[in-house]
Amino acid sequence: MKIYNPQKKKLVNSVFKKVSKNYDLMNDIMSFGIHRLWKRNLIEWMGPQNNTRLIDVASGTGDLAKLFSLKLNNDCDVDCIEPNMNMLENGKNKLKKFKNINWHMSPAEKLPFPDESFDYYTISFGIRNVDEISLVIKEAHRVLKVGGKFFCLEFSKIENEIFNSFYKQYSKILPKIGKLVVGDSAPYDYLVKSIGTFYNQEELKNLIKNNGFSDVEFRNLSGGISAIHMGWKI
Repeated sequence: MKIYNPQKKKLVNSVFKKVSKNYDLMNDIMSFGIHRLWKRNLIEWMGPQNNTRLIDVASGTGDLAKLFSLKLNNDCDVDCIEPNMNMLENGKNKLKKFKNINWHMSPAEKLPFPDESFDYYTISFGIRNVDEISLVIKEAHRVLKVGGKFFCLEFSKIENEIFNSFYKQYSKILPKIGKLVVGDSAPYDYLVKSIGTFYNQEELKNLIKNNGFSDVEFRNLSGGISAIHMGWKI
């Protein structure tokens, strides 16, 4: 259940190049700021320990990296991975005061780190945009230490039919909002389509399990608009 598009990598790069300057603003507008609560929810579930190391993949402008670091009073190391140069530069500038956060331009499928380097792995609203999700999960498993935790925050499927009907109607106006704020509706046409064709909660849970992780579980957020999946490397 994903869009097959041989030009997907080029398409996604173009999408994020267009929205990079207004990325944070559009996220706040589209979700009414709730995406920030979802990300805090992930960090609370994680319960990170001091003097640990996080890899935040498809980091965008570094929201999760910042929350993780602040949670630990900066007593940690964070490596942000972002495949789009425009997004990377925005995130790097946004978090320039954090000397413990480093930025790397890299695809999620091939990370520039040795095996068992990290205590935690996060990917927030990014796994939906990659070519091969299984490769991304396998790579996450590779770079995590034994006992390390994998967290994925992503749009998911709403279980309540009435709420889902309302959400679908709201989704139709997102490209129009994008046109007003960013000057282009195409990135938000892609957003709506990619959410609609993405895995449901159980399908993603099974995919994570089938690619090496144990004790995989998920928590729905806002009725299933998004969900956090967590797995252990054992």
